[in-house]
Amino acid sequence: MASESATAKSAGGQATGPATLGEWRALAPDQAASGRTVKEEMRSNLLRKLEAGEPLFSGVHGYEETVLPQIANALLARHNFILLGLRGQAKSRILRGLVEFLDPQIPYLAGCEIHDHPLRPICSACRRLIAERGDDAPIQWLARKDRYVEKLATPDVTIADIIGDVDPIKAARSGRDLGDELTMHYGLLPRANRGIFAINELPDLSGKIQVGLFNIMQEGDVQIKGYPIRLPLDVLLVFTANPEDYTARGKIVTPLKDRMGSEIRTHYPATVEEGMAITQQEAWMSRDSGRKIAVPDYFREVAEQIAFLAREDKRVDKRSGVSQRLPIACLEAAISSAEQRAARNHEAHAATRIVDLYAAIPAITGKLELEYEGELKGADAIARELIRGAVGKVFTKHMGDADLQSVVKWFEMGGELKVPEQATAIEQLSALRKIQGLLEHVDRLGATGKSDAALTAAAGEFILEGLWAHKRVSRNEVRGFFAETPKQAEPRESFNRPPRRQYN
Repeated sequence: MASESATAKSAGGQATGPATLGEWRALAPDQAASGRTVKEEMRSNLLRKLEAGEPLFSGVHGYEETVLPQIANALLARHNFILLGLRGQAKSRILRGLVEFLDPQIPYLAGCEIHDHPLRPICSACRRLIAERGDDAPIQWLARKDRYVEKLATPDVTIADIIGDVDPIKAARSGRDLGDELTMHYGLLPRANRGIFAINELPDLSGKIQVGLFNIMQEGDVQIKGYPIRLPLDVLLVFTANPEDYTARGKIVTPLKDRMGSEIRTHYPATVEEGMAITQQEAWMSRDSGRKIAVPDYFREVAEQIAFLAREDKRVDKRSGVSQRLPIACLEAAISSAEQRAARNHEAHAATRIVDLYAAIPAITGKLELEYEGELKGADAIARELIRGAVGKVFTKHMGDADLQSVVKWFEMGGELKVPEQATAIEQLSALRKIQGLLEHVDRLGATGKSDAALTAAAGEFILEGLWAHKRVSRNEVRGFFAETPKQAEPRESFNRPPRRQYN
């Protein structure tokens, strides 16, 4: 639906339009007469997007068939709703994306803290302004981005922060009694009037603050401490919470849960491809150092697979979850490792290698909440196991049917390979060429074997790491890659027993 404004934005990016109530009525009589609430406004704009086939949320992947249709249903039903999900599931991004369902700009009475509608003012100051000046009452224009108010719930949040309170300083400066409505200090919720009010991590709000939301959730008004008035706010309320906090621990007041229109569950990416799309979008991969750092697709798959394996690992706390920030931070740290190596070696071009994933372990361990068994093992050890498992899975996908017996045989005949972590791509490639048949298979990983030494060397190292992940070769920090020496069978003890007696 079109905006309520009759003119475009100014060059400075501020919302602009007619300057008085009378001018607005004259330029856009139908819009001025419209009595749409913010929920009706969002519903209308959502229907327009659906009819036009436009994407509902930009930058949100993996929710097209699950979460987004449920959010659309909630908005079409004019529901206040809550997003339940573990950390790193784009809950805050979705809430902030709701502003796209608002009109580009709306008018409000100039100077009003709660952005009163020019024709339906709810505060006494605006009602007095209309009574005194009528069509000459000045109006201003509010852009959609300024109609979103968000509060992170913390234990120290007070009812005055959310709803409001008496402002003795305002009373003293204006010479008014404390009981005068004009001495009120508006909290965040009234200031979100005609917009969206979001609370992140709702269970962390104290019980009395949650009770303070009852009226706005059901009757649509709030009462500010000490004033015998009710403000009929026009606002969409949205929340986020962790499922464990929302249910098991009982941190939500039951009547507040009952007032939620819809409860929508978010989730982690269902496939590695969805996760890679999110990581590609969020990770800082294009560096400004002047060096080109190539990140092969199989490397990105490994980084993503680490998160998928961690979510399935019994030693990782399922209630806490494994955030999508893990592969993002892991990939960024791995690129930094390759960038550091290129700077030390004065290389203009480098590629991420598997060794860079191990250098990124600090970016992995900080994202894992471990169970007791995992604490005994150690976060660092578990991270290394996750990398090895991820390499094994990606290796199977790309190299599962490749004949690498000649490579394995090279090691079984006594070959060993250890390349320093900070070796240049040329040095690494020179060492890999010694292994019979290894570089014949790098084209499966997108490396040509001739034109790009960095990509070819990275692909060769990945193949060796994959063989180690599948236990076809061995590896340690001292010798590098080598063939495991078969263990000699332990000799059986012999006993001097007398010959068995024969029975006829």
